[in-house]
Amino acid sequence: MRIWELFQMAMATVRSNPLRTVLTMLGVIIGVSSVITLVSIGQGTSKSIEKQYEGLGTNLLTVNLLGNGRATQLKYEELMEMEGTSGISAIAPTMTRNSTSIKYDRTTQTYNVIGTNDRYLDMQKGEVDNGRFLAAADLDFRNHVAVIGTEVATKFFGKDDPINEEINVNGYMYTIIGVLKSKGSNTSGTSLDSSVIVPLPTMSRDFKLGSIRSTYVEAVNGDAVSKVQQVLERYLYNKFKSTSGYNIFNSSELITARQAASSTLTNQLVAVAAISLLVGGIGIMNIMLVTVSERTREIGIRKSIGAKRRNILLQFLVEATLISGMGGLIGLIVGVGLSLAWPYMNPSQETSLSINVGLYAFLFSALVGVIFGLYPANKASKLKPIDALRYD
Repeated sequence: MRIWELFQMAMATVRSNPLRTVLTMLGVIIGVSSVITLVSIGQGTSKSIEKQYEGLGTNLLTVNLLGNGRATQLKYEELMEMEGTSGISAIAPTMTRNSTSIKYDRTTQTYNVIGTNDRYLDMQKGEVDNGRFLAAADLDFRNHVAVIGTEVATKFFGKDDPINEEINVNGYMYTIIGVLKSKGSNTSGTSLDSSVIVPLPTMSRDFKLGSIRSTYVEAVNGDAVSKVQQVLERYLYNKFKSTSGYNIFNSSELITARQAASSTLTNQLVAVAAISLLVGGIGIMNIMLVTVSERTREIGIRKSIGAKRRNILLQFLVEATLISGMGGLIGLIVGVGLSLAWPYMNPSQETSLSINVGLYAFLFSALVGVIFGLYPANKASKLKPIDALRYD
């Protein structure tokens, strides 16, 4: 018997009971669609992380100052002294106050306020869309000037030019000197689009903040990062007398660590999704055993008129493979659809579809049909014609 004839017979059986076929395929559909969706989300997350860090460059170090005992903080001037050290091209200490009340005219909103210096924007690979960024003189004279993100500008001024307008930041009036181009969040999750950036000394005085908790240090190039990191570690250890007073994060190491964590999580989720495929395979085997019982007399008649064992084996094996393959195809369509729709449902989450993942998931679903259909098919093929015809 030709494969095409076997396929036609399997299709006829599938069409004879569509509801049971759909219910049988459900486990495979869920498994394949889950694998494709979860892998695309995982790969999208990895690419997003990579893009985020590459936007900052691989020669950037992030220093978190935690303090230790009496040495709880470093002053702005102490941190900037290191800028003259060999291998360091720029330093940008920062202070951040989240959810700060910002008021313009009769509109009041809460945004993050970042106090920093004139090096910060270049290190964050940001750009000014209108006006200018902070200058060294703004810090020296503690000017009340502010650079705002696109979201802040749109919220308060719409399409009007905000330059030279004054906003009330935590009770103090700041003159807007620049608007940034839209960039999104940085590695710490802070969005420049929804931030107000002011001179660090001005913020320190107005907000009565003495602690600098985060500092960005830029090495002259990627090769100098390790040397700069060692210099920073020695300097901070001497200040805090302990390694518990600070953390230094290397951009390259963070990329690797975050990608490894994302990959591990994706693999775990895919393993869970793969269980659905196995459960689907068990469902196929169960239904095929029922089918063999229901069609025992048919098997007896076919064998009595000359059908060989392999014909019966192939008939049920093709039927099981067809059901799992159809489930895999539907799961593939559902998975691709979910992957494409996911960014619209969750704008902060990217997805990345892979042809290979879809192909492997589909082939695995077909393999599940072969594996779990083998036992029922073998059982049917071993039936003796006399016993099968006597079966009631």
